[in-house]
Amino acid sequence: MAVIAIASVKGGVGKTTLAADLAWRFAAQGGHRTLLWDLDPQAGAGFLLGHDEPAVPRAVGMFQREGRPRQMVEPTVHPGLHLLPADASLRNLPIQLARLGPRRLAQITSLLRSDFDRIVLDCPAGYNELTEQVISAADLVIVPLPPSPLSARSLDQLRRELLRIHHRHPPILPVLSMYNSRRPLHREVAKSSAQGWPTIPYSAQMEQSAVRREPLGAFAPGSEASRYLGRLWSGIEAKIGKRHAA
Repeated sequence: MAVIAIASVKGGVGKTTLAADLAWRFAAQGGHRTLLWDLDPQAGAGFLLGHDEPAVPRAVGMFQREGRPRQMVEPTVHPGLHLLPADASLRNLPIQLARLGPRRLAQITSLLRSDFDRIVLDCPAGYNELTEQVISAADLVIVPLPPSPLSARSLDQLRRELLRIHHRHPPILPVLSMYNSRRPLHREVAKSSAQGWPTIPYSAQMEQSAVRREPLGAFAPGSEASRYLGRLWSGIEAKIGKRHAA
């Protein structure tokens, strides 16, 4: 069993699209019982799986001592893939977590581990109490970053902050997202500071994921972007296997 967090200090880098696609691949291609846990109050992950935000916001309630997260899990149309949906009530979650204690998210994740083989956490952009608790709960943290000279700097800052707070933290996998090989700056970054990182190309089909409300791999499996996402997923599965074998 593994918990994979998709986190980024910067918004607009394809984080939620990546989270939904990877969760779908864990279920559809890996055959794993998979939970996509949407922690972003914008509820984008649920939207990409065809789920509408509930009329009564209640997602934050699962974090209370008497909360029942298992009862809030919803099936999706994709076999083996379930959703723990988000809503606007999560806007105050960092404040709630500071009051409930530094291990609250990890406690809920531990409860759900017996139900699922893979748990994918789609985190809101930024760094706060929620981010710190996600790091504590995760086995692997995937950080999508744009093709910018500042990406490596942002990654180094994140690593230093994690070491300052956690001393030991789960492996971090940076991903170069929204890459356009036609742009000289993108090529320069890919060959220098982001050399060796997994790459997800900019693709109009990726944008169609929000239009169709489906993971890319489900409706365009033969596309270039889907092939890159498939390689990323295979690499993540390999990392998880090595970690569990150690």
